[in-house]
Amino acid sequence: MPIEPTDIAGLLVVSWDTHGDERGFFRQTFQVSELEQALGRGVTIRQGNHARSEPGVLRGFHAEPWDKLVYVAHGSVLAAIADIRPDSVTFGEVRTFVLGDDDDRRRRLYVGAGLANSYCAYGDVAADYIYDVSEEFRADADRCAIAWDDPDLAVDWPVAAPIVSAADRANPTLRQRFPDHARWRR
Repeated sequence: MPIEPTDIAGLLVVSWDTHGDERGFFRQTFQVSELEQALGRGVTIRQGNHARSEPGVLRGFHAEPWDKLVYVAHGSVLAAIADIRPDSVTFGEVRTFVLGDDDDRRRRLYVGAGLANSYCAYGDVAADYIYDVSEEFRADADRCAIAWDDPDLAVDWPVAAPIVSAADRANPTLRQRFPDHARWRR
């Protein structure tokens, strides 16, 4: 199966084959039945989103109460997924992935609800970041954001001085958001 679990529950790497020739390429980007088999539960896709980020743009850690299936259709990003679910055994862990339109980077990430997703576009062209989600956007949804430069997450971003929104610059660290968590007492 082209879906690999990671050591963080709810985070999957999805890598289907690319079939190319002199005309270009074709690849399947997801199949619900295979995702359901890998997750052991139903999968629903309710909304698709497309964000374009110029090189050097960093989008901060955001976690929502819905699942995301992310894909970079053009350009390159370093994607970082942090487990910020307080009851998770991998709370405070982060995993990074290079995603892009080069042959060895054409994969998707399945990011389960409650995991925080962040990415930084780099290289010479803008990155087209596609993400399908399991719920339609709701402004009143319980969302959580964490500082992109949180020293406890310690992501080695590919850009020294990224372009970050004012909102993402104001996000608290994981330690500030969950000051009493057992992780900090180890």
